Amino acid sequence: MSISVETFFLDPSAEGTLQARIQQMVAQGILAGRFRPGERLPSSRKMAAHLGVSRITVTLAYTELVADDYLMSRGRSGYFVSDNAPEPPAFPAQRFNAGTVDWSRTIGQRFTPGLSLDKPADWADYRYQFIYGQADKTLFDSANWRLCALRALGMRDFNALTSDYFDGDDPLLVDFIARQTLPRRGILANPDEILVTMGAQNALWLSAQVLLNGRRRAAIEDPCYPALRTILTQSRCQLSVIPVDHDGLPPQDLPDQTDVVFTTPSHQCPTAATMPLKRREALLNKAEAEDFVIVEDDYEFEMSFLKSPSPSLKSLDKNGRVIYVGSFSKSLFPGLRLGYLVGPAPFIREARALRATVLRHPPGHIQRTVSYYLSLGHYDALVRRMSKTYHERRQVMVDALHEHGLTIVGQGTYGGSSVWLKAPETVDTTEIAKCLQSDSVLVEPGAPFFAREDPPSNYLRLAYSSIPSSRIPEGIRLIAKAIHNS
Repeated sequence: MSISVETFFLDPSAEGTLQARIQQMVAQGILAGRFRPGERLPSSRKMAAHLGVSRITVTLAYTELVADDYLMSRGRSGYFVSDNAPEPPAFPAQRFNAGTVDWSRTIGQRFTPGLSLDKPADWADYRYQFIYGQADKTLFDSANWRLCALRALGMRDFNALTSDYFDGDDPLLVDFIARQTLPRRGILANPDEILVTMGAQNALWLSAQVLLNGRRRAAIEDPCYPALRTILTQSRCQLSVIPVDHDGLPPQDLPDQTDVVFTTPSHQCPTAATMPLKRREALLNKAEAEDFVIVEDDYEFEMSFLKSPSPSLKSLDKNGRVIYVGSFSKSLFPGLRLGYLVGPAPFIREARALRATVLRHPPGHIQRTVSYYLSLGHYDALVRRMSKTYHERRQVMVDALHEHGLTIVGQGTYGGSSVWLKAPETVDTTEIAKCLQSDSVLVEPGAPFFAREDPPSNYLRLAYSSIPSSRIPEGIRLIAKAIHNS
């Protein structure tokens, strides 16, 4: 790798000859870790022209650095950072100037803490990975994904790849969502009622920004997806927290003067409870009678491997009161960050304008790649493969949990990719999770999902999306041992 000459500049306030200052400039870059062993420096001719000094001055500086073993010369190939160059210090580099701004006063709005779920970057290195939403490389169809990505890079798709859609989306992707994806949930929508988003979370944020303000009231489930609670808190709306039961959100508990209800009826997050049809109808009737709208987060409907899923709220909606959120990131891979909003055209128009203001549109190449992956049948094949594997893993997990006397309080009527456990009330699953990491076990404590100031500490979410069936029994044994010994 070559180091760009543009990264070099002489500090006008530095003392010493030009040769000494050039030596110091290169040595500091090596000591700071910016230049690494084996990387090639700009030629003396390029460096001299860039710095506005004579070539011999640069050559003499390089020669001194070779003598000090900072650099090494490779004949006509040039100068390279030496393999024996001093290594950067282990402690973090200190900034030259900490600044004089009082950021505690300067920051107008605060967005910390952000996401409260902790998923280590090295999660794949753990042997027993019970964390939610991570892709399993043994299931993903990387070969066909690569072919679709290459096809989307072709000249035939040059406009889809390079165009600025401004506030628009890839028409092929929107067409597939309208004609193939949504009808599976009983939803019919026109293109002007569909908006592609940067994942389901972006869809929830757009919904909150368009529908809420400081005078309006939103209702959310408890427990719920922590990022949604953060989004609504940042919107500064009035917030009502509604405890869920074994059937999800109870409509009768919604307070008067509610404007927007956020719910996950198919797979309640995180308990996996499924809202029965009668309760869905009751929620819709209440929305019509009390004049509020519903944001339905249907983030995991593809993983309904036990039996066909219940009709979506959106499919039962006769009055345009439901805004539907879907995601491809759960069924493909989380790094994709691609989802969609479905709602009445006036709402979608405002959400589209807001999205254009913030990020214009999701990358065209990603949208076209997904369009091909969906339309060529690869996506359906992937979902079938995942469903079969998840079904097997779920049964192994449930059997292991029962064997070790652990209590399942939510596992989804139609499938999903996780179960919700309740440990004895004296157990702190946050501490359990920390201890289990030493046994190469990753689990998700339940406390971050609750809104109350003193959340229950004895809940746990265990996912089976990225752990092979063969490892589940031993992982559950270690979890049970940690719980029983706490």
